[in-house]
Amino acid sequence: MGSKKRGSASVVEEVAVEDSKLNDYSQKRASKKKKKEVEHDAIVENTLNVPSKPTDESLKPMERRKKRKAMDKERHRISIENKVTKAEQEASQGKGLDKIPLITSSMPTNGSGTPEFHISVFNNLASADASTREAAVEVLVKELLEVQKAYEKGGNEEVSEGGFKLEAEKDDGLDNCAPSVRYAVRRLIRGVSSSRECARQGFALGLTVLVSVIPSIRVGSLLKLILQLLEVTSSMKGQEAKDCLLGRLFAYGALARSRRLKDEWLSDKSTSSIKEFTSHLISLASKKRYLQEPAVSVLQNLIEMLPTEVVLNHVLEAPGLKEWFDGADDAGNPDALLLALEVRNRISVDSTIFGKLLPYPFSPSKVFTFAHLSSLTNCLKESGFCQPRVHGVWPVLVNILLPCNNLQDDTNVTSTIKKHKKSRKSGSSDEDLMRNLKCFCETVLEGSLLSSSHDRKHLAFDVILLMLPRLSASYLPIVLSYKFVRCLVDVLSTKDSWLFKVAEHFLKTLSDWVENDSTSESDTRRVYVIVALQKHSNGRFDFDTRTRTVRDLMTGFKTESGCKLLIQELTDMFLDDAVGSDEPSDQSQTTDDNSEMGSVDEKEDSAAMSSMSSDQLKSWVIESIPSITKNLKLDPEAIFRVQKEVMKFLAVQGLFYPSLGREVTSFELQEKFKWPKESIPGALSRMCVEQLQLLFSSSYKSNGLENDLGCYFTRFFSALCGIPTVSLIRRLSVEDEKVFKDLQAMESRLYMVERNCQPSSEEEKKLHALRYLLLQLVLQLLLQPAGDLSEAASELIICCQKAFAVHDLLDSAGEEETEHGESPHLMDVLVDTLLSILPQASAPMRSSVEQVFRFFCKDVTEDGLIRMLRVIKKDLKPSRRKVTDSGDYDDDDNDDDLLSIEEADEAEMASTGDESGDEKTDDTEAAVVSTKVVVGGEEVLEAASYDSESDEGMDDDAMFRMDSVVARIFQERKNQAGSGTAHSQLVLFKLRVLSLLEIYVHKNPGKPQVVSVYSNLLQAFLNPHTMEGSEQLGQRIKVILRKIFEAAEYPKLGEEGVQLSTLESLLEKSLMLASRPFKKKKSAAANNISKQQSSSWSRYRSIKSLAQDSTYWILKIIDGGGKKSTSEEPEEVSRVVVVEEVFKSSLAAYFESNKSELKPEFLKEIFKRRPWIGRLLFGFLVGKCIDTKSSSEFRRVEALELLLEILKQKKPEGIIILERHLPRVCRLIKELVTHMPEKQSRRAQVRKFCSKLFQIVMKQQSMTESFLNTLDPDAHPACQSQLGETFLALKKKLVVEN
Repeated sequence: MGSKKRGSASVVEEVAVEDSKLNDYSQKRASKKKKKEVEHDAIVENTLNVPSKPTDESLKPMERRKKRKAMDKERHRISIENKVTKAEQEASQGKGLDKIPLITSSMPTNGSGTPEFHISVFNNLASADASTREAAVEVLVKELLEVQKAYEKGGNEEVSEGGFKLEAEKDDGLDNCAPSVRYAVRRLIRGVSSSRECARQGFALGLTVLVSVIPSIRVGSLLKLILQLLEVTSSMKGQEAKDCLLGRLFAYGALARSRRLKDEWLSDKSTSSIKEFTSHLISLASKKRYLQEPAVSVLQNLIEMLPTEVVLNHVLEAPGLKEWFDGADDAGNPDALLLALEVRNRISVDSTIFGKLLPYPFSPSKVFTFAHLSSLTNCLKESGFCQPRVHGVWPVLVNILLPCNNLQDDTNVTSTIKKHKKSRKSGSSDEDLMRNLKCFCETVLEGSLLSSSHDRKHLAFDVILLMLPRLSASYLPIVLSYKFVRCLVDVLSTKDSWLFKVAEHFLKTLSDWVENDSTSESDTRRVYVIVALQKHSNGRFDFDTRTRTVRDLMTGFKTESGCKLLIQELTDMFLDDAVGSDEPSDQSQTTDDNSEMGSVDEKEDSAAMSSMSSDQLKSWVIESIPSITKNLKLDPEAIFRVQKEVMKFLAVQGLFYPSLGREVTSFELQEKFKWPKESIPGALSRMCVEQLQLLFSSSYKSNGLENDLGCYFTRFFSALCGIPTVSLIRRLSVEDEKVFKDLQAMESRLYMVERNCQPSSEEEKKLHALRYLLLQLVLQLLLQPAGDLSEAASELIICCQKAFAVHDLLDSAGEEETEHGESPHLMDVLVDTLLSILPQASAPMRSSVEQVFRFFCKDVTEDGLIRMLRVIKKDLKPSRRKVTDSGDYDDDDNDDDLLSIEEADEAEMASTGDESGDEKTDDTEAAVVSTKVVVGGEEVLEAASYDSESDEGMDDDAMFRMDSVVARIFQERKNQAGSGTAHSQLVLFKLRVLSLLEIYVHKNPGKPQVVSVYSNLLQAFLNPHTMEGSEQLGQRIKVILRKIFEAAEYPKLGEEGVQLSTLESLLEKSLMLASRPFKKKKSAAANNISKQQSSSWSRYRSIKSLAQDSTYWILKIIDGGGKKSTSEEPEEVSRVVVVEEVFKSSLAAYFESNKSELKPEFLKEIFKRRPWIGRLLFGFLVGKCIDTKSSSEFRRVEALELLLEILKQKKPEGIIILERHLPRVCRLIKELVTHMPEKQSRRAQVRKFCSKLFQIVMKQQSMTESFLNTLDPDAHPACQSQLGETFLALKKKLVVEN
């Protein structure tokens, strides 16, 4: 045991102790000038805990020799350090290598002129600072180089001051090197095994440079020293062994990078150093997994330096390399595969030494065959051990699989890939690349990685990200396969998944790769990514992953070609019947009878699921194709061409089906059209027609009068109808077919008339809007039986004939006359027709109806307007009050009922509370009729109340014109369905009519009919049954009323405008609404009280706000912008009298009743806007404030603010009013000061009024005297006592004036 070698750990500890004690010694020496050598020896001996003489008999001779040798070395080193300069001492104390003098032309020498080597430079080789390490290496190498030169010149002797030699072992093989160099080499080798800070990097760098500049260090001797000094023994623990193994790795790396192996081969072709080095490196890589990849990296660096001949005859012939290659596939060694690919790329010569890792002979197509890739799966699967970093074998494989000549954007290619440009073969065809890529994805990614652990799934994501910069867009369907997309969806659908962040990063990188592509292939990438994600997720990628990936990609198209490519790909996906069954079932087949029966059931279930998935995907295609045009930023012509392609797809798949086969060629259009093998369900056909309607609606809004998609559709539709083997998707009845052809013929005739109109004229716009409404009706007839639409379509055709003099179109479309020979007004019929279309209209058709109404609304008659307003006022629950509306629908009568409806219904609701709904049901059943209509593709029930009493005294023609829409909507009794559905559909119909009314108000703000619209809408808003259960309806009515109030134009008063009596009634009702108190409702259920009160209070505030705004608006109409106080015309006098009487009546109620809630702020606002009203009412208000019997103290004090507001008017109006009513004002002052209110707040208001009034008086000359003279002398003491300084100031003003 005594001859056992020291372990590397003990060597490292010894070196560390030497360095640390040397630092201590240097510091002590810096503080003390000089000490004796004996004292230094004692310090070293005490530090090492070794006696100066081996007296311990228990120590064996070998141990005593080792300790004595260590003590001699320390004594020798300390004697050398005694001569170190002060700068070197500072450097040894760690103050930075920047203070160490670098050797340039001369080296520090001892007294005899011999160069010296300072071992203190080793201290900084482990520094964490790279620049410090590099500086230390520079000093180290320069000193050792000078020492070696001096050694070679001086006869192979190195003598330091004092005659001591830097000892090194004599059998280390470095016989031609100076002892300092030999010592430095050994210490550098030992240093690379240290785990202290950056010791491995620093010592390896020093070893690399030292070996490269001193040729006397032989490679063979260096390899032996590495094995000798860093040998792993059985007594070493885990960390010690690991340090030694890593030290050897760093030492071999230093040797490889020093280029000494290449230089030795150049000097001696038969050298065995390269073989020995390769063998040692492979042997080291075989010891531990974590050593394989860096060992191969070292060997790669060496191979890059060596010529091909050396690689073939030395590296590949190294002992143990072939065996390492042979066992790599079974052991799963990715580093062996990496080395084989690197060597093959370097030498470009076929060799059998690689075993099964590479095919023989080698070619890229053979590498990516199924058989060869299957043999490499173990190696590739094991490459995931270095996560999150991607193993180096993958960039090499990707480079071979996807050469750079196929790159579209190589900016992100890693430097590892760039090394292999020489191996690219430009002759590879696209077919070979696609075949290789498909085999690679199916065998490696899907077959090995995705079907394995989470780590290997992570690796699959990383590999695809590595491939992305090199992928052409046409390869995306292969990479984004069914299994990969399903894995991506499964991971993203669960946030708790371990791979969620990985998949999220992949999806973001994929989106950025598409979005940031500035080449012409950007939209092509976008298309294939969208198709792959949606195709393999049945159109539910965004829904299942809870992202917006596909939606965002769909909105980013920039080119017309990209849009057309997407339409083509989605069309192919729609026509592909195997879309829902890409993956076969994994269930095993059995042969017994029971299992055979079971397999039949399972097959049926699987077929049903596949059909459902296919329908989901096809529905997404139908919804997505029209959305392509929504966000396009192209020129109008390009957008129109894209719209035509979208229209073709929707029309072919939604309107037609082939009688024979699945392909039809149109010679007229010179196009071929395809359908799926199995006929698509009716629901999908309906979706196509609905999307076609939406396309026409959006095209009308975006294209305007240019790029007429409707005209192209008519031609396209006629061409397909002319093909014998193509039929309409729905068989039309005789009546429907007649209406269908009439609509088409009328649309064609209107198009001819439109072409002859002046461009952009009002006539052309009307024709254009009517044509698109006819097209919407044509499509609607294909969705459902005509029914009521048949009559509406016929009436619309008649309206078109009358409006544009098109009389020779239809045989049956003659002049519609009544029994009395009179024709109804054209606009009345058009309004009735539009209203009859609305209940059954889809959103695009409603848009077309609104567009037609927008261009014709200026000609709407009062009767047509009343019909629309009657729809808004209909409700399912008739009021219990007696209905007094006449058939003439007099506005005055309606205005009289403006408040009675609200009050009667509120009283009814308060009295009934939460009682049983039997009574309500009976009332509803007596008044409700319903009919089945189609809204949004579903059959629902439409209902409304029909009040027969409102139709008394009307003839047949008036009856037809008034309730044509009601007669079409309500045909069956209500007992066929619940009233809840009926009510909701009635509200929906009212909302659609309100849209028309909003258009009318916007287009005709100055017409007198707007007052009728206002009156009826306000009455509908006040009816609780009309607003019940629909907050949206109330909000829409309020919006329209606000638009009426805020419009710049407003109706005028006059013979052809609004009558004064009508405005008088409306003004009176508005003031009454504004003064109504809040009534608390009774409720039988206590828990509903709070909720009902809150709802009632909100409604009360809305009504009060509308009443105030309506008052301002009515006064604006009455005022007409003039000053009413100075005019003496009869008409002007009547307006003034009307306004005065109405306000006096409301103010009298305000003073005499505590129930009035008329707010002073509201009245003050009226006086600000219409000062002449304040001047009219000033005397009346003063009188009411004086009268203490008919008004309360609170009201009188509150009215003082109104008086001040009137007096604030501009001069001279305010002064004139005050002078005119000065006696009554003085009487008011006397009444106020002699009967001051008891409450302090009211007394303050009185003082404020008096003070403001006195200030106004004092500002006017000669008014102070008249005011004081008019004021009763008995009131002077009261004024002085109550008002104090304010009244005294008034008196002083009088004295000054006199």
